[in-house]
Amino acid sequence: MSDPRLDLSFDGAVARVTIRRPEKLNALDAAMVDALVPLCRAVERSAAKVLILTGEGEKSFCAGGDVAAWSALDPAEFARHWIRDGHAGFDALARLSQPVIAVLNGHCLGGGLELAACADYRIAESHARIGLPETGLGMIPGWSGTQRTVRRFSTQLIRRMSLFGEVYSADEALRLSLVDKVVGKGDGLAAAEELAAIVAGRSATATELAKMLINAAEGEERERVLDAFAGRIAAGSDDLRAGLAAFREKGLRSRD
Repeated sequence: MSDPRLDLSFDGAVARVTIRRPEKLNALDAAMVDALVPLCRAVERSAAKVLILTGEGEKSFCAGGDVAAWSALDPAEFARHWIRDGHAGFDALARLSQPVIAVLNGHCLGGGLELAACADYRIAESHARIGLPETGLGMIPGWSGTQRTVRRFSTQLIRRMSLFGEVYSADEALRLSLVDKVVGKGDGLAAAEELAAIVAGRSATATELAKMLINAAEGEERERVLDAFAGRIAAGSDDLRAGLAAFREKGLRSRD
């Protein structure tokens, strides 16, 4: 399932996803949320070594979830679909094998910040503003805005944004480690491409393994990381080759 408003393209070792809904400040609706998992699967299975994520236009990276898409849902539908589907998509992005660079080319609010928190590196353009305003609407940050963001930033910082409504400029976000770099308006993609070229020149296997270990250390998908490491070791073992050879031989004898 794809959605043209999540535009995926490839340029050599670099994948790029652009949220193309500028008329809605790149807010996500249900179809876009549903498209995140297959989109991430396509990146996983590609030859890309790094992913750049950004939004179209210069006003907003992502304004989060489209209020019109969720406000009419009853509580059961909201929890079962909107929240859970959002978690599935955001988890897939956060757990992508390739490093993810988010270019905050405009405001990054609510679900937009939850989306940016899935990235490994955040570049903010100087005009961007960052916050978690959901409680002002009577809602919570439901796409891991009280969980992953706490792990990746700090508990007190998330308290200040979510409970007290603090919104930060790009420079303030850099000082608070919400973003990793600030560049001028319109310069985000160029900075991301320079960074992506550095990643692309490094060992893809070592980078993937290092990212998995870092994710596990912060409590992101620890069980899958353990299984993946163990599976990688087992898949390259002499025991597996011998076991498969015996299995095939047994199969041949049973057909005789």
